[in-house]
Amino acid sequence: MAPRAAPVLDHPTLPLLKAALPDVSLLAAEFRGQTTVIVPKARLHDAARFLRDDPRCDFNFLSDVVGVDYLNYPAPQPGRFAVVYLLISHQFDRRLRLKVCLDPSRDTSGIEPDPELVVDSVTDLWPGAEWMEREVYDMYGIRFRNHPDLRRILMWKDFPAHPLRKDYPLRGRGEREHYEQLARDSA
Repeated sequence: MAPRAAPVLDHPTLPLLKAALPDVSLLAAEFRGQTTVIVPKARLHDAARFLRDDPRCDFNFLSDVVGVDYLNYPAPQPGRFAVVYLLISHQFDRRLRLKVCLDPSRDTSGIEPDPELVVDSVTDLWPGAEWMEREVYDMYGIRFRNHPDLRRILMWKDFPAHPLRKDYPLRGRGEREHYEQLARDSA
């Protein structure tokens, strides 16, 4: 059986992004018609600004920001965590995923902030990213530099962990057992 040729990535934005950031090593992949570009975390903001501002790209809409934990993932990944930005260009009817991979420098089972789990915020480019970045921070503990209001959004302020990390116990660590039970007539 002959070896399969590597698929050709034909997303029209890829050559433009590579030309705009010639000193950056970009990784690109396509799966089910969706193109993903992995950029180094130090150049995320440059890539995002180019994709938004260049009229040949015009990714004017950020539809989502999501976190991913690749702990125990069967295929090797460039980092344990990832932040993925789902971009849409309405003018050209194109979609692109911009991805940043992060490796923690310490044990992730606690709440201690990790200096390696920090990326630049894109709220100055897409103001709608504010709450989405807060959700990624709350659930994964990934912090966003220059975010205007980085605080928990889903869990309470003193919640002792980040519950979407895969090393967080499924039944929790006893957080629910400490609540005061209220009777229906006292509420």
